[in-house]
Amino acid sequence: MKLQEALRAPRGVVSVVGSGGKTTLLRELARELADDGETVALATTTRVLPFEGVRTLTGEDAGQVARAIAEERVACVASPAEKGKLAAPALELARLAEVAGHVLVEADGSKRLPLKAHAAWEPAVPPESVRTILVVGAGGFGRPVSEAAHRPEVFCRLAGCSPDDAATPELVARVVAAEGLADQVVVNQAEEPAALAAARQLAALLDVPVFAGSIRDHELEAL
Repeated sequence: MKLQEALRAPRGVVSVVGSGGKTTLLRELARELADDGETVALATTTRVLPFEGVRTLTGEDAGQVARAIAEERVACVASPAEKGKLAAPALELARLAEVAGHVLVEADGSKRLPLKAHAAWEPAVPPESVRTILVVGAGGFGRPVSEAAHRPEVFCRLAGCSPDDAATPELVARVVAAEGLADQVVVNQAEEPAALAAARQLAALLDVPVFAGSIRDHELEAL
């Protein structure tokens, strides 16, 4: 299934958290929605690099933002930050949701690692969010927690394991369930049989919808 066919992202503000493909999910889901005639604003509540191939709008004039999004179909609305990164937009997300059909928000950081456990102040999911999608990188399965997870000490505390233990689907499920952040889980880079089998094990241990496959290839399977 295509991303939007699987996830059925609602109108309004949707937050993406976790690791292993958040930015790719935001960008590719936005493109699918735009192809379907929707307007999409990409935003963040943390610090992100500019979205590849997407125009960035830094103003706070809602009329100008609305006109640009209507023309582009997809645009990033953000504030300039240090080292070429982008920060939360000056325009409030609730107002942004009035000028774009969908507002997709990157609400987490992960140091480019496939797995993530969250500190007490994370993730930065805005109150306007109507859904939170958690991304898990299948490349983290089987690797030592110390190598695969951002904030491994939090991961180990929640999973009841040591940093040298392999990050099995069971341990990842313990963390996801303990944190209780997600309305949906997407296991990315799960094209190969072994990765897909691990994703199925994870899904069997969670009580939220889980999808697996390749975000970049726009192919997800409901597990």
